[in-house]
Amino acid sequence: MSRQRQVRQRAGTVADNAVRLDAEKAEQVVEALNADLAATSILYHQLRKHRWNAAGPQARQLREFLADAAAEAERHADELAHRVVAVGGVPVSDPGAFERYSPVPFEGADAYDARTALESDLDAYGDLVESVSSHLELAESLGDHATGHVLREQLVALEERARALDGLLAHASLTLW
Repeated sequence: MSRQRQVRQRAGTVADNAVRLDAEKAEQVVEALNADLAATSILYHQLRKHRWNAAGPQARQLREFLADAAAEAERHADELAHRVVAVGGVPVSDPGAFERYSPVPFEGADAYDARTALESDLDAYGDLVESVSSHLELAESLGDHATGHVLREQLVALEERARALDGLLAHASLTLW
């Protein structure tokens, strides 16, 4: 059985785009967005893994929190991928590329206790906040205000999620007596 496959656009290339962002600027935006897409994808899988492995007296609440966080990360990844396409690029989509492009390191396959897992999630959110902030500034400086808008909305959500994680990790005031 023969399967002909025709490549529409090669990964790593940037084509003309309907939003009329010139090629040089589009290349920079695509590179930045793909880094954030890769980081968001790694974060998504890490959150799912931590949800699956949650155990202990607060496991139900942790699973709910992590499920919501993973769903949010999945939505963010979709938004980033759609924006990559809008400016003429090809979104990164394979696990190897996620690791190569991502400023968030892959945690690995091991299961951790809840505190260690949540601390790792908080670190990942911090790395992603830094990356998105930097790429927001880049997009705005290149005159790509629509990408700036997408990144600004995601930045607000990332910071809120990081604050929530920080709260989960804080010591209860009663335990400090």
